Amino acid sequence: MDGLQWLQLGDDGWEMIIRLVAAMVVGAFVGGERSYHGRPAGFRTHALVCTASSLLMLVTVYDTHWVKTSADMVRLDPTRMGQGIMTGIGFLGAGVILKEGLSVRGLTTAASIWMTAALGILAGIGFYFPLVISSLLTVFILSVLRWIEVRMPTQSHYRFEARLAHPSAVDEQALFSVIEGYGFSVAGISHRLDREHGIRRYSMMLRTTRRDSASRLAEHLENIEQIQAFKLEPAGG
Repeated sequence: MDGLQWLQLGDDGWEMIIRLVAAMVVGAFVGGERSYHGRPAGFRTHALVCTASSLLMLVTVYDTHWVKTSADMVRLDPTRMGQGIMTGIGFLGAGVILKEGLSVRGLTTAASIWMTAALGILAGIGFYFPLVISSLLTVFILSVLRWIEVRMPTQSHYRFEARLAHPSAVDEQALFSVIEGYGFSVAGISHRLDREHGIRRYSMMLRTTRRDSASRLAEHLENIEQIQAFKLEPAGG
């Protein structure tokens, strides 16, 4: 296609512009929610992903404008381009997933990037009705369901270690009573006794559905003189 041939595309040319602009707007719409929550892949990233996906789909949807061979000799399958896009986007999504200690962040943003690529494909093939509905559902999931998610009861797991003087007025049952009093269930208990230094060590896994249980338990343990040291940290569930 020469430099001015795009001016001769007529209705197809305008349709391409509409699809690209629609993809950019939808991608920015979804990315705006991510930017609002301070995610690194936000407004511009989602707009670019969606527009690029739409652009790549135009390559196959409008193949007659650049494939000069007879249609009987060359058959293009637009779905293959879509499959390639969705596979390639996985690498971009992996870049926003971060593992910090025992916690993983960025999974929702990675999923939103993958979804934005799908929205771009819809825009590229001119599927406007599902494009609009899907973009609204995506933002609904990212915003409204986020509000619901933070209020849903979820189990949190903690790794707990404590070092007590031996002998001590605080025995094993007394320690468990304190822990369970803050809504924790105890599992995977291990014991270690160091008679030479007069120390008894406990290690266990704790589970709770209360969001403030860990901080409240830590404050209580700090006030028990018989506990020489303790560690309470999140663990993978």
